[in-house]
Amino acid sequence: MENLQLAKIANEVRKNIITALHSAGSGHPGGSLSAADMVTFLYYEEMNINDIENPDRDRFVLSKGHAAPVLYGVLAEKGYIPKEDLIKLRKTDSYLQGHPDMKHTPGVEMSAGSLGQGVSTAVGMALAGKLDHKSYRVYTILGDGEIQEGQVWEAAMFAGHRKLDNLVVIVDNNNLQIDGTLEEVCSPYPIDEKFKAFNFNVITIDGHDFDEIREALSNARNTKGMPTAIVMNTIKGKGVSFMENNVNWHGSAPNDEQYKVAMDDLEKVGEALCQK
Repeated sequence: MENLQLAKIANEVRKNIITALHSAGSGHPGGSLSAADMVTFLYYEEMNINDIENPDRDRFVLSKGHAAPVLYGVLAEKGYIPKEDLIKLRKTDSYLQGHPDMKHTPGVEMSAGSLGQGVSTAVGMALAGKLDHKSYRVYTILGDGEIQEGQVWEAAMFAGHRKLDNLVVIVDNNNLQIDGTLEEVCSPYPIDEKFKAFNFNVITIDGHDFDEIREALSNARNTKGMPTAIVMNTIKGKGVSFMENNVNWHGSAPNDEQYKVAMDDLEKVGEALCQK
C-alpha cells in the first residue's frame, strides 16, 4: 500500500480515537495517537490477518492496554467492529472497555491492562508457533514507561534465549508517561542496548515514517535466530496540536470544546493529504 493511503487511514484512526475518548469522558489519548501509524501499518500492510479464525494468522498484542482506543480505531477501519460503536467506549456493559478484552471484542487476540503481561503473552504465542511448526508471526507494542516493569525483561530474556525470530517487540518511545518524562520518573535508557543484551536484533526508527516502519519490519522478517525489537521514536498526542508532547494528555479525555479543536486539527491533516 502506498504511504499516502496509509497516512490517510492513520488519520482516520486518530479521528476514531478522539471520537471514542470524547464520548467516554475518560481514557488515554496521548499514547493511542502516538502509536496510530505503526498499528495502521501492521493491520493494513504487514500482518496476515484477513481471516481472524485462521490458526495460521499473525497475532497482535497491545501490551500497553490503556492505549486500547488505537486498537479499536483500527479494528473499526478494518470492519471488525462497527465505527458507530466507538462512542460506546468505557460505557457500562459495552464490549469496548478501557482495556482490550479478548472474550468480547472481535479481533482482539489478548486481554491487556496490567503492564508487562501483554509482552509475556506475545512471547508465549511465539513459542507456541515454534513448537507447533507454524509460520505465523507475533507483534506486540509496549509503552516506554511500561518497560520499567521487571516482567518485560523476564520475557525478553526468555525470547532471546529461545531465539524466537517470529516475534517483534515494538517500544513506543514517546518519552512521556503519566507522571512526567521517562528521565524524571525512572529512566530505562538506553533502550536499544538493553534489548541487545538479551540477544535481540534491535532497530531504532521514526515511528511516524512509513518508509522506516516498512524497512524495519522487513528487516525483522529476514532476521533468523533472534527476536527483533523496534524502538520507535514518536510524538505523544501526534496529530492534535494541544496534545502533542504534553504529559497532561496521557490519561485525560477532551471536553466538547477540545474535541472540536482536535477534530479540526485532524480534518486539516486529512485535507492536506488529499492535496498530495
